Amino acid sequence: MTTPPPPPPAYAADPAAARRSLEALALGDAFGERWAPLFREPRRAAAEIRARHTPDEPVWHWTDDTALARALLRVLDEHGRVEQDRLALCFALTHEADRGRGYGHGMHMLLPALLTAPADWRTLAPGLFEGGSLGNGAAMRVAPLGAYFHHDLALVADQAARQAEVTHAHPEGIAGAVAVAVAAALSVRGTLTLAEVAGLTPAGLVRDGLRRAADLPFDTAPWKASDLLGNGQRIRADDTVPFALWTAARHPDDLEAALWATAEGLGDVDTTCAITGGVVGAATGTTGVPASWLRRREPLD
Repeated sequence: MTTPPPPPPAYAADPAAARRSLEALALGDAFGERWAPLFREPRRAAAEIRARHTPDEPVWHWTDDTALARALLRVLDEHGRVEQDRLALCFALTHEADRGRGYGHGMHMLLPALLTAPADWRTLAPGLFEGGSLGNGAAMRVAPLGAYFHHDLALVADQAARQAEVTHAHPEGIAGAVAVAVAAALSVRGTLTLAEVAGLTPAGLVRDGLRRAADLPFDTAPWKASDLLGNGQRIRADDTVPFALWTAARHPDDLEAALWATAEGLGDVDTTCAITGGVVGAATGTTGVPASWLRRREPLD
């Protein structure tokens, strides 16, 4: 068993930025999830989104994206770094507390097993799907971590990879998490560019997608961008992260506009909006979004 790294220096932590990111991630997650019932009718869904017809449910519930992001931030608050065995247990307890949050099949297999043996993630996570999950779960929860460590991009990438390994051992699942965390850190700094995110993302399909995204003009219609970059429908990090970060970079100072643009891409909208929300909100928080959205979003505490 490898020795865990020492805690990062105190100056590297920004809990306030992490909390901003979490609040916006949860809003994006809940906002995106409201569109799910319409996606059996994609033309109607697209028309409703383009017309900016806000979902009218009295409560917007968030999903596993937010549930696991909360668990991750709890571990950071406790330890100042990703303590992997503790994180595995927190993920397992979060899943056990409410299994109906929309977890994927792999997490329903993995997380219950970690309740009694958290350290077993080392053998169980790589065994998911013959080589580990390359899904978007590690990416959808990680933006607050990037905000937390935004002073040190190398530390961001390292800690993002460590939190990913607990559930998503495949290199693409890890790369997706690194990309989102780096984007959130750059967002806090006010220097978010897709080219820099791609440059700090491990080689592979996620990085290739980010490079395509970096070359895609921001005057491209979001639905067209999602056709070119992916919209999460394939439930893979490389099909999810490039588009979500493209919309985040397209609207770095406007969370509401970023979420509407992301929703236009359809697909796995709660996940893409959670990623976009967590990245943009790392800088903006939920400032500027309609007050009715904030009233409807399920509380975090």
